[in-house]
Amino acid sequence: MKKIIFIIVAVLLSLNFAYTQDEQEKTKVKDKPVYEPFGSGYLIDNQTCQMPAKKTLEMVIQHRFGTVQNGISDLYGIYSSANTRMGLNYSILDNLMVGYGITRTNMYSDFSVKWNVLRQTRKNKIPVFVTLYGDMAINGQNESVFYSMEDTSSYKFKDRFSYFSQLIVGRKFNDWLSVQVHTSFTHFNKVAEGKDHDVVGFGFNGRIKFSPQTSFIFQYDIPLKIKSISENNNFDNFALPNLGFGVDISTSTHAFQIFITTASGILPQQNYEYNYNDWKQISNWLVGFNITRLWGF
Repeated sequence: MKKIIFIIVAVLLSLNFAYTQDEQEKTKVKDKPVYEPFGSGYLIDNQTCQMPAKKTLEMVIQHRFGTVQNGISDLYGIYSSANTRMGLNYSILDNLMVGYGITRTNMYSDFSVKWNVLRQTRKNKIPVFVTLYGDMAINGQNESVFYSMEDTSSYKFKDRFSYFSQLIVGRKFNDWLSVQVHTSFTHFNKVAEGKDHDVVGFGFNGRIKFSPQTSFIFQYDIPLKIKSISENNNFDNFALPNLGFGVDISTSTHAFQIFITTASGILPQQNYEYNYNDWKQISNWLVGFNITRLWGF
């Protein structure tokens, strides 16, 4: 009889332990990253913390028409000189992407890497995204172009290189609002006379979602005038801030953005170093669009 009682007690205890373990497993729900803080990895002229899942190939087309200054004569820049960049990006990991692109202006070939150091989680254990982005571009123009810059007596292949690095901090506040702030550093190995080799930048951007697939997007990028790193006595030839806003239409595999902005360089280092379009003048605005397409492997 004692043996039977002992067996019954042991079975009950083991069942209770198993039930307790099962309940604990249910309560330990993994805190996953928030879903799609942005509709695309691009926002007008900027990068976002959004990144496709690993083993995803992304094709991107970025196009900027000419400024509207000539009015109807060139259909407000539509038939004026334009700039286009075509690129491919590949997600090696869920938080790491590499890319290559080629741009019409200066025939830049650029190589990029983007890394989500931290990703905002749904339970706010990690409240923000922290993203690092870097881009290296090679100017593909004829060698003679570089003899008109600075020291005209020499040319080296390294003169073609420019670099851009950026720290992005972003947060998805709710289903309809996501905002980012960023700081950046631009360097050109060789620049036009009167220009600085180095430029520090700051900016912010975001999206306001007003339907399941459509958002209002905005950006403002500011090259900072820092006397201590400037190579010139004044800032007469300094780049101007870049303002832009538009509409983003996104699905699970496509994103289309159409917008107005004041910079046509597309590559961030080009915009921070050589954008002279003053957003306060209507004639300096231009129309642009971005298209991205994803393929999973």
